[in-house]
Amino acid sequence: MDSALSGRVALVAGATRGAGRGTAVALGEAGAVVYCTGRTTSSHRSDYNRPETIEETAELVSAAGGRGIAVAVDHREAAEVEALVRRIDAEQGRLDILVNDIWGGEDLIEWNTPLWAHDLNAGLEMLHRGLDTHLITSHFALPLVARRPGGLVVEMTDGTREYNAQHYRVSVFYDLVKSAVLRLAFSQAEELKSSRCTALALTPGWMRSEMMLEHFGVSEANWRDAADTQPHFAAISESPLFAGRAVAALAADPNVHSRTGGSYSSGALAREYGFTDVDGSRPDCWRYLVEVQEAGLAPDATGYR
Repeated sequence: MDSALSGRVALVAGATRGAGRGTAVALGEAGAVVYCTGRTTSSHRSDYNRPETIEETAELVSAAGGRGIAVAVDHREAAEVEALVRRIDAEQGRLDILVNDIWGGEDLIEWNTPLWAHDLNAGLEMLHRGLDTHLITSHFALPLVARRPGGLVVEMTDGTREYNAQHYRVSVFYDLVKSAVLRLAFSQAEELKSSRCTALALTPGWMRSEMMLEHFGVSEANWRDAADTQPHFAAISESPLFAGRAVAALAADPNVHSRTGGSYSSGALAREYGFTDVDGSRPDCWRYLVEVQEAGLAPDATGYR
């Protein structure tokens, strides 16, 4: 992927941490200019109250070989997003890759809690953070993406279209927002067809985000030590960079438009494009979840990474 995206301009909306940060860095590995947006900066911590900053992400992008540009943006605020897109247009004159990764709903989820018992305000806020933000960002960014053929829009979600259609996902609110993002990718694909631009949905697998590692009491350096309490996580989890490399591979594919409107996972794309995770493996989490974990088998990633 060295320099495969040289000269290309990307916006990773929600690049402060997790899949957003991994995607920004992977695009940097391929030589892209990457605008990294989020609410937490070196001088201001958002109400999400996490230590990761967009400046750190931008520095990682540049260190990987690209050019990272940190811009503080609250993607719930239309005026801020509009100003961001105007800035990208003024500075670059183009936008080739848009990754809608804004989420910020982890602390709002009440796991396996029925609709009537779930905190209503928290549930509605989950929708605002995970869906409104994507709509607002695309509203302003798509005209710049569509200015030239070959643009790519990636809607980051949780679960493939096939998996989510057959599984209840955590709560009504979570289920709804993640399924809605899948549909949003499909709808944008329809609206971008005349511009020969591509929109699709992408899901990471069981991702070793900063929050997940912290929750399990491990780090990226020793995540396999979680095997005693989280054996399936230790067997099949993936780094945030893995999903990012899926985005980079898609962006570098001259035939990516054949995928427009589709739903993909990092593991499935790794088998097709040949990229690997940081440890050289290709974890195929969604196949593993169905065939091993949900089947009640002992944790064993043989044949799945």
